[in-house]
Amino acid sequence: MKQTRVLVADDHEVVRKGVIQILATQPDFEVVSEVDTGRAAVAEATRLKPDVMVMDIMMPELNGLEATRQITKILPNASVLILSMHQSEELIREVLASGARGYVLKSDAARDLVAGVTALSQNRPFFTSSVSEIVLDGFLRTGQTRRTSNEEGGRLSAREREIVQLLAEGNTNKEVASRLNISVKTVETHRSHIMQKLSLNSVSDLVRYAIRNKMVDC
Repeated sequence: MKQTRVLVADDHEVVRKGVIQILATQPDFEVVSEVDTGRAAVAEATRLKPDVMVMDIMMPELNGLEATRQITKILPNASVLILSMHQSEELIREVLASGARGYVLKSDAARDLVAGVTALSQNRPFFTSSVSEIVLDGFLRTGQTRRTSNEEGGRLSAREREIVQLLAEGNTNKEVASRLNISVKTVETHRSHIMQKLSLNSVSDLVRYAIRNKMVDC
């Protein structure tokens, strides 16, 4: 039987090792790589083309949502399973919009992680029961204007969202430029456009925006 090749991305080593330990109980699963940043997840996914990627949302350099967007753009058939402690309707909708096909709460990992990876490996979506209820409740509600927490972020380009996260993590313009392999002037131009688009006045405003939109952890 062909093994399901899995990439695990989580910046917390204890959680990452716990996920790998759960997956190791299944003889038909093979963890081909483990990474601790979203940027490394994109690089490893591109290099290894795993069958399923288990992805945390809150990671440094590039959060899980942005990493998923980039991965699914590069690999349209990629199967990403988000593993998160958060379960708001807004965040779940943003996860689905990123191209992920599954969502498991970290609190449910012991019970649902294997089922989730199995489902995605068979080209079926998978959601923890409580997440399914949140999504269903959102669709059933009527007469309410839905506004995702990341609607403003939807006006930002992928590169601008990367820069927002890196700046919010405390990187200087020069450090951002080095990480993204672009010029400092380009970073400054992007930064100016971002502040204008989001009507922000300071770096502290930018940090609050990034935290509110789950780009960085508080």
